[in-house]
Amino acid sequence: MKQFYPEIEPYNSFLFDVDSGHQIYVEQCGNPNGQPVVFLHGGPGGGCSTKDRRFFDPQQYRIILFDQRGCGRSLPFGSLENNNTQALVTDIELIRTELGIAKWHVFGGSWGSTLALVYAQSHPQVVSSLVLRGIFLAREQDTHWTFDGGGASRLYPDYWSEYISALPVEEGQSTLQLAYQILTGPDQAAAQNLAKAWGLWEIRCCTLKPDAAFVAAATNDDQCWTLARHEAHFMVNDCFISENQILDNCHKIQHIPTIIVHGRYDIVCPFDNAWLLKQQLTNAQLIVSEASGHASSETNTKHHLLSATEQMLTLEK
Repeated sequence: MKQFYPEIEPYNSFLFDVDSGHQIYVEQCGNPNGQPVVFLHGGPGGGCSTKDRRFFDPQQYRIILFDQRGCGRSLPFGSLENNNTQALVTDIELIRTELGIAKWHVFGGSWGSTLALVYAQSHPQVVSSLVLRGIFLAREQDTHWTFDGGGASRLYPDYWSEYISALPVEEGQSTLQLAYQILTGPDQAAAQNLAKAWGLWEIRCCTLKPDAAFVAAATNDDQCWTLARHEAHFMVNDCFISENQILDNCHKIQHIPTIIVHGRYDIVCPFDNAWLLKQQLTNAQLIVSEASGHASSETNTKHHLLSATEQMLTLEK
């Protein structure tokens, strides 16, 4: 099985001013003259980690990572103002233009796959290839499955019970709507408590086998705060896209070389998301990670993603 490339540090990083007072943290790693690739992190609200740099050969790739609005090292921390899918797509294009890049590879996982697809469908002429992991199509049923008492709660009823214990009992109200009210409401202590519970619920569901170290590394207070509030904000607003928008617009990116990697036992984003995407992107490769859940760091999924980034190097620049 392929292992991560060695740890690297950025050769350049900066805060990039966009609208509504947002400043986007951007970093570049690897070879300044290599093939440009942009990494789109999950969540929304997840932010980038140092491991995300390591999916790419630093001798061959110019690796661009950025923290989406209001999370990670972007400022103001936690801001949901003018924070929507269209704004994030605009940010990606502004970063590409600022860095003087004509075309680039796009790598996105989970929510990052959603954003990568919407971006590519909006700007197909600047995307050299797509590597997508843990597909999230952002339909109502996908949100319901994980965050509103859907199928995931039946597979992990113990984890779900711990999560909803942080919510007041409200008959007839959706779990997601109630969580959003609390997470964006005036009671800071209740919001922080619920954000922690939300983060633990989601991250504990990410791996096929329980992984306490993985959970601990992804659920500190700041990570849970942006993950919970951003996700609730996007999902109560249908991720700011129309139902089935991604599937309906796949004809716009049919020509873009695409590799889809999805865990067979992904509970956060079930496998049918990837299966349905493949039916529309008939030229794409769909690789099933047979011994994996949702996380990019699981052994099989990591191997397939590293193989995908190697394969994309063979494309013409």
